[in-house]
Amino acid sequence: MGNASKAVRLTALFTGLALAAACGGDDGGGGDGGEGDSDALSGASLSVGSKEFTEQLILGQITVQVLADAGAEVEDQTGITGTTNVRQALASEEIDMYWEYTGTGYSEILGNDISSAPTDGQELYDTVAEEDLSENGVEWLALSPANNTYAIATSAQTSDDIGVASLSDYSELVSSDPENATMCAASEFLDRADGFPGLEETYGFELPDSAITEVELGIIYTQLPEGDRCKFGEVFETDGRIPENDLVVLEDDENFFVAYNLALTVNEGVLEEYPEIADLMNPISEALTTETMQQLNAQVDVESLPVEAVAEMWLQDNDFIG
Repeated sequence: MGNASKAVRLTALFTGLALAAACGGDDGGGGDGGEGDSDALSGASLSVGSKEFTEQLILGQITVQVLADAGAEVEDQTGITGTTNVRQALASEEIDMYWEYTGTGYSEILGNDISSAPTDGQELYDTVAEEDLSENGVEWLALSPANNTYAIATSAQTSDDIGVASLSDYSELVSSDPENATMCAASEFLDRADGFPGLEETYGFELPDSAITEVELGIIYTQLPEGDRCKFGEVFETDGRIPENDLVVLEDDENFFVAYNLALTVNEGVLEEYPEIADLMNPISEALTTETMQQLNAQVDVESLPVEAVAEMWLQDNDFIG
């Protein structure tokens, strides 16, 4: 969708919202044009949280709007800073639900050593979901294909010119031509066992210190197309700046990086009272691919569209709300 058509679409969207507010509407939910059930949660009072960064804000708004479309009264508490704080809000029942990542659940929430995490994404999800429910009374709804894991990327041009498409290819490049294997990464990635040190060990290479540049994470996305300071760099797979800057993610053919797939986490008692939440949210989770999250994130981070509008457009386009 081009910028001009997006502008028209947003104008129509905001006009529609204003008219809906003016007219009131007594069913508490969305219109009849979508798949959302406008009374499935009629009478429910629910609170939705999220972390503070773009992807989480979008996911939070998706959840708020779907529940409201189904007739619930929804308290929007999206934008809580950090995993610890949003998880504490869930534990203390200040919020009823928020989206979490399987790798984060395994390590930060459940306290497991990330290096021992299952390499299969479904197995990791099953492990986390079972343990979190048993220990903490938290339900993990359907696993999303969207995987916001660490990754190594390069520009499409560099990938074509050098012939590097996988991390095994990169390992061979380090051995044969380290000057063309230059790496930009943030300090945390360079130190963590599930970051660059573990990557070197798994793929059997050792990049010279002179070929590594420590930078702020956000700079990497614009540095890689230039290829001056570095030809390769650390990224997160769902970041919208990957397609915006014509980057390609190298295939992790040895499955080193732990999966960080998304799932909506809900307090067990809330889901028991309102099982309709799973019926509404599971199809949405299953529709959120890595590519979809990249596109949604880019609409906010690159095109500067409002989070609420991005969430609503995607839900309407996919018939999740009316």
